Order: sequence, then C-alpha cells, then structure tokens
Amino acid sequence: MKKTANKNITTLEEILNKKYGKTETPKREKWEQEFESFRLGVLLEEVRIKLGMIQAQLAEKCGTNKSYISRIENDASDIRLSTLMKIIHQGLGGHLKLTLTL
Repeated sequence: MKKTANKNITTLEEILNKKYGKTETPKREKWEQEFESFRLGVLLEEVRIKLGMIQAQLAEKCGTNKSYISRIENDASDIRLSTLMKIIHQGLGGHLKLTLTL
C-alpha cells in the first residue's frame, strides 16, 4: 500500500523558520542555543529523578546549593563547563561527552 504525503501537516522546521527565521540567522541561532540550554536542564533533572535524588541531595554531592540546581533544571541559569562536569561526575556519577557540529 503506497503512502501519500499529507500536505496539511506543518513540520517543526517550517514552524521554526516562520517564527525564528532560517538556520544560521541571528534570531534562529539564539533560539537554538536557548533550546540546548533547556534540553540540558531537562536531561539533568531526568537523571537526578531516575537516581532517586532530590535537588538538595544533588547539590550537596557536588558542592553547590539547591537553588542553583533548580535554576539549571528550569533553564534560568547559565552553567560553567567545570560546574556542569562536577554535577555530572560527582553528583550523578556520570561522564560528559561533547560533540561539536560545524
């Protein structure tokens, strides 16, 4: 059975292009960076919850405070790479792997 494309469906890329402009435009780049920051906060929160820890426990393990962990998880704070590595390694027992896309 042959599937046909539904022309009434709008893709995420089309929505982003309309609202923020095409990739590599300043407004779109700003959105992309903010989205990655949001995504990082969600990933950290998911791992913390999976490990059965509350924010205060994670903060204590990595030498920071609960409000800082909360700000990171809620995308309200920039995070230094060294702090991120400490949270992941000391606080969550994980390892950070980075990739660079050009």
